[in-house]
Amino acid sequence: MAEDIDWDPVRELARRVEEGEPLSLTSEVRALLLRSAREVGISEEEAQAAVTGVAPATALLLEMRRRIRDGSQRLMRALTGARRLREAGDKAGARALLEDVLAVEQVPLYREQAELALNDLE
Repeated sequence: MAEDIDWDPVRELARRVEEGEPLSLTSEVRALLLRSAREVGISEEEAQAAVTGVAPATALLLEMRRRIRDGSQRLMRALTGARRLREAGDKAGARALLEDVLAVEQVPLYREQAELALNDLE
């Protein structure tokens, strides 16, 4: 799954929009939003509805960037904390950190990574 994901265009487009550039809803941008929405756990129906206009497409773009950023930070904190706890002999604490991520994470890639780390504790 990870090989197919490239969120750099989403990040770059979101950066430009946040700097005040209006979103140009071209066919390429629509395709990027639809593909990337699926990758961050946004339903196809919600994404399809959002790409019908500039305002909802902009909101979709910013939500995708938020999920990428927040999920990455959450996962990295949990993986680092779980590794430290495991090394200290606290497998239950490490497991709890990873389970907390799984309780809230929406991005399938980040969920998969948390599940793999949880399985490694077994």
